[in-house]
Amino acid sequence: MTAPSPSEPGSTPPAPPVPLAALLARPDLGLRLLSGPEDVPLHWVHTSEMADPYPYLLGGELLMTAGVQLTDPAHYVERVVEAGAAALAFGVTPVYDTVPAELVEACERHGLPLVEVPPRTPFTAVARALWRLMAEARLHELRRVTEAQQSLAAAAARPAPVPAVLGALASRLGGRAVLFGADGTESAAAGREVPAEAARALRDLAGVLGPRPGGPASASGDGGGLRLAAYALAGGDGLTLGVATERRGPGDHTIAGVAVVLLSLLTAPHRGADVTVRDGALVRLLLGADPAEVAGTLGPGPWTVVHARGGDGTPFATASLAAALGTPLVDAGAAGADGGTGAGPDAPGRARPGTVRLLLPSSSPVTAQEGWTLGASAPMAPAELAAADAQAARALRRAEASRAALVRHRANGFAALVDRAEAAAYARGLLAPLAEPLAETLRVWLSLHGSWDRTAVALDIHRNTVRQRITRCAALLDRDLDDPDVRMELWFALRAQ
Repeated sequence: MTAPSPSEPGSTPPAPPVPLAALLARPDLGLRLLSGPEDVPLHWVHTSEMADPYPYLLGGELLMTAGVQLTDPAHYVERVVEAGAAALAFGVTPVYDTVPAELVEACERHGLPLVEVPPRTPFTAVARALWRLMAEARLHELRRVTEAQQSLAAAAARPAPVPAVLGALASRLGGRAVLFGADGTESAAAGREVPAEAARALRDLAGVLGPRPGGPASASGDGGGLRLAAYALAGGDGLTLGVATERRGPGDHTIAGVAVVLLSLLTAPHRGADVTVRDGALVRLLLGADPAEVAGTLGPGPWTVVHARGGDGTPFATASLAAALGTPLVDAGAAGADGGTGAGPDAPGRARPGTVRLLLPSSSPVTAQEGWTLGASAPMAPAELAAADAQAARALRRAEASRAALVRHRANGFAALVDRAEAAAYARGLLAPLAEPLAETLRVWLSLHGSWDRTAVALDIHRNTVRQRITRCAALLDRDLDDPDVRMELWFALRAQ
């Protein structure tokens, strides 16, 4: 077993590596392997005609050269290997008609894959092919992670959620998942059996974690020919999740993190039956159930919706936030590509990437949390949770724009004295010329006192786009937006919509 590490390496590339064999399999490139293994992973491509490319290599790349300054092949290969390059590609012509024999021998001696690039294949074609393969691998990995998250959420809603979540995790990772107690015994397990050596190593790795204050939250290693990982569950009971797999994919850490959050909630102490029912209701909501269908199991309310962004980047940050706010009802699904809404970042009331949503009884106080930015809705009945979700999203935008730790949705004040139906009818007529993106930009711009920069931050768009949209609003409405009376009227109209 190797020494445990607290987390995945920070230098992980933005896309999964591609095996050299995938490039060799492209008939349009015509590449030919002259030496070395074909299964080495390629992280990127670099072209260099330097006599010594060592200072310009990061490691893991396919180094391409035509040998313009190749005077000492043996020394050249030694430097390439020292830099950590994954493979060497040599283009024949115009400098060399064939790959130098001394270069082939040096690569064979060091076990460095050497690929011949034919004259008809430009280096840029090889680079473009690799980037496409990496993009395809990245898309495949994102889909795999998304499907795994949905599978784990569905498992958490089953009658025996803990074994179901372990089974779903083991199935998705193609290995074994074990829940260890504080004393190191197996509380539950799922997946295929592993060799005794791997089982012992996994138990020892889990023992590195435990409930010690300040101890590591995760660890990884090897044992019995398998890749091992262990994760401490939140809650302070010393429970640990152990995972043993034949390989470790780029998204496996994320998938395991989702399982950790679910298991932390499912195994938290003092969980009453009503809390379990509410968790199941929330999961059904996340899986697309009608809000009216689950409103009864959530309870009469009122409820407060909180949107949060931040955390320390660990898979346990969301669980810690939920515990601090005193609720097990948490949705980390918005941390995906678009929060599952299919809407863009400017859509009102939509959770943006990286947003965590929580549901709290209105009796539970919402307080600022270190490392997080929070937006809280007004208390709402279960049937009005969609409106509360929109309020929380807007409050979070204001919090980020104003750099506040917590912003709450504000009541209408004087606007509440006007008949709602009458005000809404007037607002629809006044704002009819504005499409939704323009109306939302105007609303945020007015809420931030006409600040171009803060509006750009709140909407995640360029400040020039803000100026263009506001200018367009002024033209369509035929109003002077520098007039405070006009601004006030438009603000009340936007609120009354």
